[in-house]
Amino acid sequence: MKSNKKSENLQIIQSQARLQSPRTNLIETCKIKLLTHKSYLLSQLHTLQSEFNNIDKARGDESDLSFAHQEEHQFLITQSRIKKQLFEIENALARIENDSYGYCEITGEKIEESRLLALPWTRYSIEGAEIFESQNQKRSI
Repeated sequence: MKSNKKSENLQIIQSQARLQSPRTNLIETCKIKLLTHKSYLLSQLHTLQSEFNNIDKARGDESDLSFAHQEEHQFLITQSRIKKQLFEIENALARIENDSYGYCEITGEKIEESRLLALPWTRYSIEGAEIFESQNQKRSI
């Protein structure tokens, strides 16, 4: 009887999985990608900070100090890039939670599935990204 109950539970779970829309499966796949990439970036940031802390910044001749300064500059650029990407990932995870994930922030249309799979943190469809870029180009002129 216990085996029969397990079999029934398994059938219920399988039927629920079949009922999920392809969009739900896409969002779950993207969420896994986001969490995986977030973990990778946090690990990379930790390693980067450890390596930077091991550089002797207070000793040596001008050449050594210049090298340390260049290393610090590179560290800050890389740290900034990682933090920006983590920010985008956190925003994407928040959009998943509030059911606005996968919709372009400019056009309001659904973002293309292939684009979400390639860049799961993206906020724009291809059309929206083109609009965003053209607006930024106009501002820089």
